[in-house]
Amino acid sequence: MDYRPARVKRNDRRRVAGPCVRPACAEPGRGGRGGAVSGTESPGASGGAAPTTPDASSTPSSAPGSPPARRAQPAARAGSATGAQPRPKAPGLKDVAAEAGVSWKTVSNVVNGTGRVGEATRRRVEEAIERLGYRPSLAGRQLRRGRTHILALAVPEIDHPYFSWLAHATIRAARARGYRVLIDETGGERATEMTVARGYDERLIDGILFSPLELSLSEADALRGRTPMVLLGERAVGAGHAQVRTEHVSIDNVRAAREAVRHLVSTGRRRIAFVGVEPDAPERSGVLRLRGYREELRAQGLVADPAWELPVAAYTRSEGARVVESVLARVDGVDGLLCANDQLALGAMHALRRNGVRVPGDVGVVGWDNIEDGRYANPTLTTVAPDVDGLAARAVASLVDQVEGRAGEPADVVVPHRLLVRESTAVER
Repeated sequence: MDYRPARVKRNDRRRVAGPCVRPACAEPGRGGRGGAVSGTESPGASGGAAPTTPDASSTPSSAPGSPPARRAQPAARAGSATGAQPRPKAPGLKDVAAEAGVSWKTVSNVVNGTGRVGEATRRRVEEAIERLGYRPSLAGRQLRRGRTHILALAVPEIDHPYFSWLAHATIRAARARGYRVLIDETGGERATEMTVARGYDERLIDGILFSPLELSLSEADALRGRTPMVLLGERAVGAGHAQVRTEHVSIDNVRAAREAVRHLVSTGRRRIAFVGVEPDAPERSGVLRLRGYREELRAQGLVADPAWELPVAAYTRSEGARVVESVLARVDGVDGLLCANDQLALGAMHALRRNGVRVPGDVGVVGWDNIEDGRYANPTLTTVAPDVDGLAARAVASLVDQVEGRAGEPADVVVPHRLLVRESTAVER
């Protein structure tokens, strides 16, 4: 290529006399790549600002072969039309190394707690990290180590008192083992639960604690990917699921329901209704509780009347109140209620009290879950109390064992429960 200077035409002299409009010629700190170029802003780029240098103003915009606005366009693209600077790049490992005067490997050892690093060097690296605001990449760390020490807890409703308690217990149990917990609310939506069962398709999560509502145990097990998982809840695995690949931690719902009915019978009650039938939900916890209710009535020589197996649309206070209101015309036909959870029981007691039916004088009421509201209800609520702390601890231990490669064969684990007898089933003397 010939680098000899070419003869400058007259019109080109005028162009040469003007300021350089290319980003590379901008003054330091006032232009360059990514910044605005002084004196070269094209009309309309910022409300049509006038040029700021005498040469630029003396060069007509219509000069032949010299359209300044067109030449200024690359600078306008490099920065924003308003002169805003691009977002600065986050500091990386090599930036910290340069700041501390060490190798990037030394910085990596300090960040990850690996290798041998002298105390003075460690302090220097930590100070550099603080000055620069360096934050290690979780994704990158996972790729290097294979783990993030983050677990997910997926529940249907985080505002449900039982699940709030479960979340608190899970976080506490995970923290004791050096893990953090992210909480996901599925809303009981089937598509969302399927995403959870598959492992979220995210490598950020080491393992999942999953309490499904719409998916059955067998469905969740069949959908499960490679992410370690423990199923929480109150379904029994049973003989039909003997080959499941997924650990399951629950309470014995059938046995607990039988104990609740036995208690009501022991207080002299013989006409006991069940509140909480879940239509079209063959594997939900309510089905197991209903089974236990029926079994114990038969064991006590009593009749399980289908007319007093009351269905609900949800396990809420409003549904408990609604279903009791719907049977008020025949409420004299029962003297006990076994409710499938405490919220149903609290709603039922509210409706009974509003309509002049005494609890426990006319009807004894038993709930389930031992939520805090039951301890402060009037009367206080007799309830089945699962060992939530024990359930969370056992589930977290099992999940961490899977994550860290110590897991054995998946099991159906049953944690203890108690029947807490309170005022709602007391016998008036």
